[in-house]
Amino acid sequence: MDSFQDFNISKQLQYAIDDLGFETPTPIQAKSFPVIMSGKDMVGIAQTGTGKTFAYMLPLIQGLKFSKELHPRILVIVPTRELVIQVTEEIEKFGKYSSIRVTGVYGGVNINQHKEAVAMGADIVVATPGRLYDLVLSRALQLKNIKKLVIDEVDVMLDLGFRFQLINIFELLPERRQNIMFSATMTDDVNELIQDFFFGPTTVSVAISGTPLDNIAQHSYSVPNFYTKVNLLAHLLKDAETYRKVLVFVSNKKSADRLFEVMEEQFGERVAVIHSNKTQNYRIRSIAHFNEGATRILVTTDVMSRGLDLDEISHVVNMDTPAFPENYMHRIGRTGRAEKEGVSLLFYTEKEQPAKEVIETLMNMKISEETIPEEIEIATRLTPEEQPKNYEPNNPTKRTEEDASGFHEKKDKNKKENQGGSYQRIIKRKYKKPKTKGDKNFNKRNKKK
Repeated sequence: MDSFQDFNISKQLQYAIDDLGFETPTPIQAKSFPVIMSGKDMVGIAQTGTGKTFAYMLPLIQGLKFSKELHPRILVIVPTRELVIQVTEEIEKFGKYSSIRVTGVYGGVNINQHKEAVAMGADIVVATPGRLYDLVLSRALQLKNIKKLVIDEVDVMLDLGFRFQLINIFELLPERRQNIMFSATMTDDVNELIQDFFFGPTTVSVAISGTPLDNIAQHSYSVPNFYTKVNLLAHLLKDAETYRKVLVFVSNKKSADRLFEVMEEQFGERVAVIHSNKTQNYRIRSIAHFNEGATRILVTTDVMSRGLDLDEISHVVNMDTPAFPENYMHRIGRTGRAEKEGVSLLFYTEKEQPAKEVIETLMNMKISEETIPEEIEIATRLTPEEQPKNYEPNNPTKRTEEDASGFHEKKDKNKKENQGGSYQRIIKRKYKKPKTKGDKNFNKRNKKK
């Protein structure tokens, strides 16, 4: 399909699309529209940045008729609070010229606010699994009228441990419904979920994970340790004209805070950090400042690598090499969006080199190798994870191989049977039976015998 007019959509939707400046549908949008409009279950496999939200919302809104019903008819489940906010805003843009009512619910906010919001009535509810399940259990939200279920970024949801909530939500939904699922990767867990709850789904696949995006230039640096990586990053980011909007990924929350502490000393308010331990307001504010340009550098964990629509990122920096190569693809997919050019940098240590080679095998290409500038200081400071473990060969408390296995032979003195101590043995010989203290009835019965 060459244009959105080929979709034969309503004038209200077309007006909204024109306002957003969209002219040509992306491949995932063109392939998904007829399948979703047909009412069949669908599984969409698409890389981050390919327009998945628009791909499922356009046909769903097109088929949504006006209703005064309080209970929602479309349910969209996403993994993070930020994605709830983003999807809700996108739906509001699509429904600008219609009467669509959409409500977003997520954790980290007083549940009474969301109870009041859903009580007002909604056609579409966008939710994280945990908050949705809480609202249903408290009877504040009823799912009996749900006709369309969308699960976006399902692989992330399963990674975050939401399988239990998802299965419980499936059990509460009407059996007759259309299921739509989007995922960047097809894992065993995702496939099992499809087998259990979908009915003959049509699979739509575009830009499968592992396909490098042509408009992203990829470079790598071999770096000895974490703090040398920090020195290299700080050196590169001094060029604000080139590195105008940078997303920096680290492997965990500790590393994120550790990096932010150093970077804040040099870049002040131009750098921010965001991860799952940060408060809801802090996360929303950090994303808003980054999109508006008030913040130039955003340090984050993989919680930000999927789904979020961050505008015009010039560079993605991988401070570590992801253990799962698909995560590398999700990270670099944050740049080079909407056919614009982007740059990805990968910092790797000798220990991380095998993970880098796996990524290159997945992409079927070599990542360009760059030389560290001479002026970069090679740090001697190591993180706790990088520090060598000290072993004391003469330590008398050192565990042996037998101890490590969890089993060892008892010493002779411990092989003796425990007979209860010398006092109890003497009493037993004297009375020929155990003496029971305090139980007069028991003693009387024994005397009669």
